[in-house]
Amino acid sequence: MDRDTSSRRPASSGAPPVDIGYIDLLRGIVEGAAVGFAVLDTDLRYVYVNPHMARMTGLPAAAYLGHTLHEVLPHIQRPEAVLRDVLHDGRPRETIVSGRTWVDSPYQVREWRCVYHRMVDSSGKVVGVAGVGLEISEPQQYLYELERAHRRLALLDSAASRIGTGTDVAGTCRELAEFVVPELADAAGVELVPADTASGRRAPVRLSAYATRPDLVTGLAALDARGELVGWPRGIGARRGLAAGRVLRRNAITAAQWRALIPSWPPARACLTAGVHSVLLAPLASDGRYLGSLQLARAGDSAPFSNEDATVARELAARAARALDRAVRFEREHTMALELQRALLAEPGRLRQHGGVETTARYRPADDESLIGGDWYDVLALPDGRTMLVIGDVMGHGVEAAVAMSHYRSTLRALARAGLSPRRILEHADRMVSDSGFERVATCFLALGDADVATLTYASAGHLPPVWLAPEGGIELVPVPVGPPLGSGLGRYEQRVTPERGGVLLLYTDGLVERRGEDIDRGLARLTSLTLSPGDPLDKIVDTVLDHLAVGSEDDIALLAARAVKRR
Repeated sequence: MDRDTSSRRPASSGAPPVDIGYIDLLRGIVEGAAVGFAVLDTDLRYVYVNPHMARMTGLPAAAYLGHTLHEVLPHIQRPEAVLRDVLHDGRPRETIVSGRTWVDSPYQVREWRCVYHRMVDSSGKVVGVAGVGLEISEPQQYLYELERAHRRLALLDSAASRIGTGTDVAGTCRELAEFVVPELADAAGVELVPADTASGRRAPVRLSAYATRPDLVTGLAALDARGELVGWPRGIGARRGLAAGRVLRRNAITAAQWRALIPSWPPARACLTAGVHSVLLAPLASDGRYLGSLQLARAGDSAPFSNEDATVARELAARAARALDRAVRFEREHTMALELQRALLAEPGRLRQHGGVETTARYRPADDESLIGGDWYDVLALPDGRTMLVIGDVMGHGVEAAVAMSHYRSTLRALARAGLSPRRILEHADRMVSDSGFERVATCFLALGDADVATLTYASAGHLPPVWLAPEGGIELVPVPVGPPLGSGLGRYEQRVTPERGGVLLLYTDGLVERRGEDIDRGLARLTSLTLSPGDPLDKIVDTVLDHLAVGSEDDIALLAARAVKRR
């Protein structure tokens, strides 16, 4: 009995017949599969896509026919080189295709694992490429999230070692701005509220630091307004929200919106010129005090700020604020210490004559201005006509050292006016400081000049010996018995009395001669080898000493020069 031929389609000459039932079966599998399937001709133009591919890309199948991948899906990376290799040698290839389609997706980046095969007809002619793509966005998204979480942790960990490495406010702001670029933003600024208006409400702020990606320096240069007052206008800045600890995020800011702000907010023109489309502001607050804000901007092709970016920026700002608060407090204390020290040393620094003694002095802070110490000098004209010269150095730095210096200075002045000898002054001062529980010890040197009997009486509490510049020009150290520092409670001191022989007496603190890693004797040798003229003005002598010896000093220097004035 003849078979029914209605299910058969005529085949090409020489080719076996094809069962139409199998073709329909295969078509049903392809069109019902949950994978993308496409056929492209040798020019890499679509001739077929299955329904699943149409659904996952957001385009009907008809929109593909006769077009290339780039024409229908411009945001997908084109694997043209892979497809042409398949056409050329016939070897199947597997590749990862990623990008964005016309369908909204919960994934940051969509990815497909695709396999391509060459297609030939019955005569062996190459007619195109068939591709099958399985979306792997979900597992890849999980991996991306793990990687982002790792990067966030690494970023926050490194912030501790890269932000707040110094003690100055400007340096801390600069480190913060440079740290977030380009990891979080194309450009970043740090705004600070003046310390006396740190409530954050209606307070003027200044841009203290700015950073931008190297390739965008020119385009974003107009945003750099360091030192200038900044004020976000109502409706976009929400300064009160920042002061309350909230993060401000604005994405997709249009050119029209920037133009609307230009009359009320001058930086808007810079944002418009730079193509800024997204901003994120995170508060800098520590112990309930609003210090300012971290300003982030993205421009051009950069992605808008995400919730994750806001979280990272908030944490970075919180960590930086603690370092910034420390720097603010340190600078405030540093300023107080410097003002106190300068106020106490200002008067003796001028050339003066006390009875029969002419004096001048200098104070030079360390090269590192954060190390405000307790070096001091004093010249005291006593009621009985004698003159007391004092040089001292309180251990440590900062406000505490400056306050301690003031305390020692006042104590020594009171004891000197009581008519005590230098060694008795040191004994009483040591006992008084020790009994008071004052923890800052100090070295000190006293020289008491008595013009009536032409003598000098010396006593030392752990201090370096003075230098005597003889009338004939020689320089030598004055040997003086050295007792313990003041405040140790060990107070037994000796004194030495010498005739006043003319010349110049130089008293100094250890910053003049002491250098790290070097024996103190080398520094003293440099001092005594100087060529100085005892007949020069005292101002010239002390300036010459500092010019030769102060370079490279890591500590404060106090220098006091005295010379007896001949009576007429």
